[in-house]
Parts: sequence; structure tokens; C-alpha cells
Amino acid sequence: MGRRTRLTAAQVRSLPPGKYHDGEGTGLLLRVEPTGARLWIQRVMVRGKRRELGLGGFPTVTLAEAREVALENKRVAARGGDPLAERRRAKARPTFREAAIATHAELSPTWKNPKDRDAFLSTLQAYIYPSIGDRLLAEVTSADLRKAILAARAKAPGVARKLTYRCSHVFRWGIAEGHVETNPATAAALALPRDERARTHRKALSYAEVADCIAAVQASKASVATKLAIEFLILTASRSGEVRAARWHEIMGGTWEVPAERMKMKRPHRIPLSRRALAVLAEAEKLRDASGLIFPSANGKPLSDMTLSKLVKELGFEADVHGFRTSFRTWAQERTNFPREVAELALAHVNKDRVEAAYARSDLFEKRQKMMEAWATFLTSGLAKVVKLGGGA
Repeated sequence: MGRRTRLTAAQVRSLPPGKYHDGEGTGLLLRVEPTGARLWIQRVMVRGKRRELGLGGFPTVTLAEAREVALENKRVAARGGDPLAERRRAKARPTFREAAIATHAELSPTWKNPKDRDAFLSTLQAYIYPSIGDRLLAEVTSADLRKAILAARAKAPGVARKLTYRCSHVFRWGIAEGHVETNPATAAALALPRDERARTHRKALSYAEVADCIAAVQASKASVATKLAIEFLILTASRSGEVRAARWHEIMGGTWEVPAERMKMKRPHRIPLSRRALAVLAEAEKLRDASGLIFPSANGKPLSDMTLSKLVKELGFEADVHGFRTSFRTWAQERTNFPREVAELALAHVNKDRVEAAYARSDLFEKRQKMMEAWATFLTSGLAKVVKLGGGA
């Protein structure tokens, strides 16, 4: 069987074919094949059963390294663990980059906006991967993340804010998969200093300028679908994605029923349609195709958000499409007597007071109908003035 004395490095290199115990009490032995190949084997009791583990071959694995691994395996077995399973887990430990990709794959179905789906990985690649992307997830510290996020803040403050929770999602996945025990990307762990730079809000037009913008859009050389979509978006105070993906089956008489999956808060939203909004839909009927979209692009797909925003800016209006919701809200506050909750429900905002929300279950549809008609009247009266002035020039 071979000697049970302690092996030496010289013996490991020169012993003839056979099996040779190391004599360290770990069950380590060297098996020399007739071909001259030298393999490290360990015999150890794992949960009451004798197991034989391969530890690699010499000289890739030296005598000292084989002894170190054998000793650790014996310790794991003594604690009731399985050394082979431990080694497999160690080999399967993901890097931060691998964990981020796995996290992204799991979260992707929950994101409505393709931009959010793409930005998750692209921002990590730009600001996090260069310093820690190839590090094992379990070895990344709060200090590592803090340094990377502060560096990102210096270049792109808005992105840096999102990086914190994107990194946190990666570690939450790691905890759930058993790769890490704690999340070093929490606000408490990062202890980031307060960013005193003011957050920039979406650019919005004064409500008095919105009719001018509609007139400019109507007079532009943009596609009919784009023109109608922008006006419909303004008239309904809706988000771009809700309008661009709107379908004919969602129109129920004088009501537009937006399904929950397209709403930011994942709740269905009924929107009362003004007479002008219905007139816009009547124009859009001429564009009806097999896609079912109310405002289809030339290829039968939804218009892009960039198409709407770009047109408004090219016409000389410093505003984001989303900013028309702000224009509507300011108009309601300054020019009408409609209660605040009516305007908030028109924007599909959720009441943050849980107690109040529990009792106030009505969507105030009839009151919102009056409000949206008043908004349309305000816009069309302003639009008439714009057209009249333009015609007399």
C-alpha cells in the first residue's frame, strides 16, 4: 500500500507507481500512475460515509497546497459539512458582473420602460464594472461601492442616485441565492454625503404657452400620428408611454381605460375624454391599421418617446413631453376651483395617506370629466386666438 511516513517534496517527484500516504492524519495520499502521472487523493469520512476526493495533480498542486486543502476538507467534514459541496459552491461564486447580469434577467420582466431595462446594466458597466466588476460578489465592500458611486456623482449626479439602488438589487439577489450574507449597498452602509446640488425637474411650459405649442405642432411637417398623439397627450394629461401604446379597444365611449400594466403605479386608470379629445380620436380613425394602436408609426409600431420630445424642442419650445402634466397641474391650481384631489386623480397620483386612501375609494370620475372639459376649453380658446393672430399676420 505504501509507507505511512510523512512525504517529502523530493519523494513526491521521484516515487515509483503506487499509493503513498502522507502521514499527516488528514487522509491525504499520492497516487503515482504507471504513466508517471501523480495525483493527490484524500480519503475522509463525510457524514458517516467514507469518501474519496480528488485534489488535483502534481506539480500543478504542490505538496504544501495539497496538505492545506486536505486539512480544510477534514475541518469541514468534522463540522458535519460536505467538502465536495463546499468546493462546488466556491467555484460557483459569481463576480459582481455575473451577479448583476443574473439580477437583470430576473428583474427585466417587471420593467415597463425598455430604457430602464437597458440603463440597469449600461450604468453599472460605465461606473461600477471598471473597479469591481470582476471581483467576487462576496468580496465587494461598502468602501468599494462608495468610492465608485462618489466618482459617478462627480460626473452624473442623477445616474449616481440610481446606481445605489441598482447595486443594492444585485446584493439582494446575492443574499437570496446564498452567495453573500449582507448588503453593503444600503444607504446606511454607504453613508454617502448629502448631495447639495438641486435636482433638475422635467422642463415644462407655462400653461399659457401650451396652446401655442399645439398650434406649432399642428402646423409642423411631422406625421399625422405624431401631431395627434401630442395633442391627445396634452388634453388627457397623460404620460408619454400611456399614449404611445394606447389601443382602440381601450376606448369605451367617452372614456379611455388604461390597463394597469401600462400605468406607473400598476393600477388601471379611467380617463374622461373631452369633446376635443374625442375629435382627435376621430381624426386618428383614419390611421387605423392591423396593429390596433391609436397612434401607429409608419411601420405599425408605437411611436418613440424621442419622436414626440424631439418635435417639441425642434419647434422652439424648451419643454419635455412629460412636462405638459406639470402645465396642466399648475393651470388647475391657479386658474380653477377644482379640489386638489380631483387634479391629483386626473394625473393618476396615489394618495400617500393610507388612512385617507382607505376611505376615499371613489375616482371622482364625474368631477374629473368637468375638469378635463375645462382644460380642453382653455386650450382650444387659446388655440383659436393663436390661429386668428396667425391668420391676420
